[in-house]
Amino acid sequence: MSRYANQHATITGAASGIGQAIAERLAAEGAAITILDFNLDAAQAVANGIIAKGGQAHAIQVDLSKTDSAKAAFDRISRIDVLVNCAGIAHVGNVVNTSPDDLDRLYGVNVKGVYHGLHFAVPKMVAQGGGAILNLASIASKVGIADRFAYGMTKGAVLTMTLSVAKDFVTQGIRCNCVCPGRVHTPFVEGFLNKSFPGDPEGKARKFAELSSFQPMGRMGQSEEIAALVAFLCSKEAAFITGSAYDIDGGVTLLR
Repeated sequence: MSRYANQHATITGAASGIGQAIAERLAAEGAAITILDFNLDAAQAVANGIIAKGGQAHAIQVDLSKTDSAKAAFDRISRIDVLVNCAGIAHVGNVVNTSPDDLDRLYGVNVKGVYHGLHFAVPKMVAQGGGAILNLASIASKVGIADRFAYGMTKGAVLTMTLSVAKDFVTQGIRCNCVCPGRVHTPFVEGFLNKSFPGDPEGKARKFAELSSFQPMGRMGQSEEIAALVAFLCSKEAAFITGSAYDIDGGVTLLR
């Protein structure tokens, strides 16, 4: 497929997991990829993998929670036809045991980081006559999930930022949507399992089954499935879609 031939896509948090899958999918469909990530070595490895398959990609190190760092990174990008705000971090805790530092850390990356992507990319899109934006929200944007107070707060903000940008720039050729995944089997999940159950493969297997059964379909999502939806929403095939939030959750929201 060549839906993204001659287009430039900037993807934050694409050094692993869902972001990596999105970068690889858009590159396979012809986009020139800019990866923005805090982990430059991992980001460069993803870029090298894309290049090895005949694609175009390069990596830029950035701390998206810092305005100066985000500005410097976006100043290095001349054109953005597609922006995918994927960078994010997680936290487990309720309103009582979530500390102010926890809240600030989640806000800095998941909210301010998305703001920075929008703040610095939208003017470029306006100047060039339009573009497509996709934000990674979560089912936590819409439903209450136990012990995800700070995380849910940040993803709720991502959803409302999506709606605001879609409304404000609809007449300037900019579309802005978000996707709301359920639990996805990413390296983060594997890291959580390995850290929680060292030397206990049976315990790890039970927890994996528990995480999988949370979705009515009985499994976690795959990063490539999220990437496929993103590839559609950012393409010209979705030219009449803006201000929408798409659940991709194995049926979780059916039960809420």
